Amino acid sequence: MKFSKIEFAVGCFIVAAIFCGVMLALKVAGLSFDFKDDSYRVYGYFDNVGSLKLRAPVKIGGVVIGRVSEIHVDPEKLVPVVEMEIQQKYNTLSSESKASILTAGLIGEQYIGITPGFYDEDMGTTYLQDGDRINDTGSAIVLEDLIGKFLYSVNKSDSSSSESGGVAQAADASNEQ
Repeated sequence: MKFSKIEFAVGCFIVAAIFCGVMLALKVAGLSFDFKDDSYRVYGYFDNVGSLKLRAPVKIGGVVIGRVSEIHVDPEKLVPVVEMEIQQKYNTLSSESKASILTAGLIGEQYIGITPGFYDEDMGTTYLQDGDRINDTGSAIVLEDLIGKFLYSVNKSDSSSSESGGVAQAADASNEQ
């Protein structure tokens, strides 16, 4: 069997294409091979995390500044706790910042949006540090709950208008007699 240069080049091309495909898939999934410890962890207690997933982005104004590293339930308070890894270069987040679980689009992925608070040394605010907790949090808005509330309010207004209409019709009938 003779091994030609063209077969070798095609084989190298296929191996390179597979490698690039794997790297692209990892990048799209938000995974990386960075083993640097250049982040700090902050925690947020939420009433409802919806369908927030591990590795979901943490953003300020649409810019990714970190990722969700863990989601668990606090055994004492029985509320969901979200652990976020924030890149060290964003270490000037005020302790007055707000973390909310938001949805990209109508039914898109959920992420954590941070609204930076104001830093005021006179008021006693500090910067978030490793292990700190964000006190001001906004839970996820669950689409099914919103639809249920809307349907309930529509049904309630329909039944109250038909009841008031029925009373008005009865009053008109008694006046005619």
